[in-house]
Amino acid sequence: MVPFVTSKALYLPSLRLIFNGVFENLFMADIKIGTTVSRNNLSAILTIFRLMPEENQKFPSYKGGQYIALRRENCKLTKRLVGEDGVIRYVPDVDEHGNQKRGTVTHSYSISSAPYETEEHGWLEFYVILERDESGNPGRLTESLFRMDTESDNKVTYFYKITGDFTLEKRSEGFKNVVLVGTGSGLAPFASMVRQLHHEALQGKSVEQRFTLFHANRGLHELGYHQELQEIEKQQKFDFVYVPSVSRPSEEDYQNPKIGKGRANNLLRFVFDMPLKEEQDLQLLAAQRQETTEAKKILERTVKPVLPRHISHDRLLARMKPEKTVILTCGNPLSMDDINYIAVANKIKFEKEEW
Repeated sequence: MVPFVTSKALYLPSLRLIFNGVFENLFMADIKIGTTVSRNNLSAILTIFRLMPEENQKFPSYKGGQYIALRRENCKLTKRLVGEDGVIRYVPDVDEHGNQKRGTVTHSYSISSAPYETEEHGWLEFYVILERDESGNPGRLTESLFRMDTESDNKVTYFYKITGDFTLEKRSEGFKNVVLVGTGSGLAPFASMVRQLHHEALQGKSVEQRFTLFHANRGLHELGYHQELQEIEKQQKFDFVYVPSVSRPSEEDYQNPKIGKGRANNLLRFVFDMPLKEEQDLQLLAAQRQETTEAKKILERTVKPVLPRHISHDRLLARMKPEKTVILTCGNPLSMDDINYIAVANKIKFEKEEW
């Protein structure tokens, strides 16, 4: 339930024009106003919220992995500037009094609730991070979403259309082993998929594939769904292994045997006996006879991958036979690029959520 675009894309005025122009013209009759009915702030930059549809309406049916366009009307606007160095930057768009202009911004967010939950309860759930650009300015829409509350400022406009082909039917058909890798709030589509699979298994539906979910975020509190996913793993109504990890572990996190340590891409590298991404970067610089001081510092700060205690390296490797495996990933673009590299290096089919 995050905007799966780079932070720079979050500031593109052209996106706002596309959504507010083309989309609005196409779906004018299908613009609705929903109400935020609950919000759980996992941290200052990560939240889970539920949105009810417009009164006397229902959300469209959907599948795990799909997304919907959300809009807020009172967003802080930015403008595009090209510096003398040719670098494009997005800065606050201010009026003649120096006040930042406000207006409408729309972006698409993956849904983290399962389809059956929406059918039963009516709401959609979203797992959203407060995006920031290179200067630390918050994303235009996410800044507005983080300002809302469930009492006085709880309205979110949405387009009555849920779409996207990042679904298990489209991306994993024909593969026995499905490896899901979510970085940060990129867990959202996978949370939806796994919750739906568990529900269907409880209803007696046979799940032929086996699923392995890697998810890493900064700290335990930001994993968001880890307790629910651990319970789904424990029940084993379908073949499911959950590998949660924290990339900035506290001392308490290091003592927790149920969670791993390190970034998701490095955990995956560990399973395939590959060097850490930071080790590989250092080796490449050294081979090219380039300056390595900064790369060495980055490597020193890198959290070494550790799996949850109940999951062994060999068990995970056995679930990833190249000819029978597909890796699906969503989240940070740089992490996804590295996961693509890992998949190619091990001759595994790779799929990613992209906009």
